[in-house]
Amino acid sequence: MDLMNDSKEFSVDYYFSEKIKNRIGQNHENIRQSDNSVILDQLKAKEYDLIIVGTVHRYFSTFLAVTQKYKTAVIVHNLNFSKASKFDLLRNIFKEDVIYRLKLWCKEGLTVSSKVYENAAYLLVLDEEFSSSKYQFLPLFYTKEFIQNKNGKLTVVIPGGVSQKRRDYRHILNVIQTSELAENIQFIFLGKAKGEELASIKKVSENYDLKCFSERISQDEFEAYMKIADMLWCPIQQETTFFSQKEIYGVTKMTGNMGDAIKFGKIAVFPKNYASEPGFTVREKDNVVQQFYGLKDFKYDFQKHYNKRTVLENLENMIDNLI
Repeated sequence: MDLMNDSKEFSVDYYFSEKIKNRIGQNHENIRQSDNSVILDQLKAKEYDLIIVGTVHRYFSTFLAVTQKYKTAVIVHNLNFSKASKFDLLRNIFKEDVIYRLKLWCKEGLTVSSKVYENAAYLLVLDEEFSSSKYQFLPLFYTKEFIQNKNGKLTVVIPGGVSQKRRDYRHILNVIQTSELAENIQFIFLGKAKGEELASIKKVSENYDLKCFSERISQDEFEAYMKIADMLWCPIQQETTFFSQKEIYGVTKMTGNMGDAIKFGKIAVFPKNYASEPGFTVREKDNVVQQFYGLKDFKYDFQKHYNKRTVLENLENMIDNLI
């Protein structure tokens, strides 16, 4: 929305669920509340050159109808899930979240999920490393301009929901507790923590400078903490799952930490085995805490590669080609 608001080439309407619309907190003519029961009628009321679907993880039969009626591009977040067969999906229903998954199967058309992707005119990805003849890169992330204040203490931010499922928080806490140099660093766990992870962080924070949150933080709070970060620490799990389909970060699934790093112009430290490696990321070394000190003066010209005007021009050119 920030990008396209500056566009003189295209006008864009946004159809959001009530939850997302309320989270955005903006009321404009081009922002409409929608759900699966009304979206087809809403789209019928206007003639669009292109429909872009942000996420196809629910309401599969509705989105299939959209792809059948209109020229549609679908953003793919989980490459393996997008290719899962009906047999794979049926088998996965009974692995976890059974009631919820049965609802998707019976009421929301889970069986046609792969057809949504097959029927779309274009498949888009948000990480350029994933682009290919099949998946086109959709440039959306640009670096904001703001004054970076110098911290009195080295500040390392770990962005994202605090869950062992997608990031290795046990590794983080073990590294902190086994390094004397960690005593002089502030670590901010920038996401809601609960259960075992929250208890572990609080225990370690008795001896180290750790900050965490037990409730979901607002977008304004998130941005404020991201701006003061000296760097990001992103110890994501190499393998994860979506709907019990195996996904590999940097290979079949993009991590949102890439967008975080670009948006706020921060160097990001990723695990040694992370496959994707743009210029603003570095691989974690054995002594990662010592590495943090060395990275404090690491320079990367985010404005050269991700300034808003250039990204908008690339986005406009890309959309023009799709239309």
